[in-house]
Amino acid sequence: MKCEKLEVWKISARLAAEVYRQTAELKDYGFKDRITRAALSIPSNIAEGMEKEPGKDQLRFLDSPPGSAAEFATQTWIGMEIDYIPKETSASWVKTAQQITGMLTNLRKNLKAKHDS
Repeated sequence: MKCEKLEVWKISARLAAEVYRQTAELKDYGFKDRITRAALSIPSNIAEGMEKEPGKDQLRFLDSPPGSAAEFATQTWIGMEIDYIPKETSASWVKTAQQITGMLTNLRKNLKAKHDS
């Protein structure tokens, strides 16, 4: 898979795995489902986008992960506020989500430049 070569995919996949581990014992299944889905959506959409032919379709799929990262960061913050997620963990996850968003912005710019040339 092309995505496995990307550092942004590796970071986001590790984050999703960590979220699953950290929320395994959480009894609020609605919250747990929502935050794990958002975390899982980030690397999943990167993977799907990278398997598309270079061009508009590929870029369209890479539009989704930053939104998922923002959704995940929001849920992380709320989870911290309601004492589901420790403050240190929350801060780390939000920082990682921001890092992923920046990396995706650069990836999209590079792919668009290749497509446009």
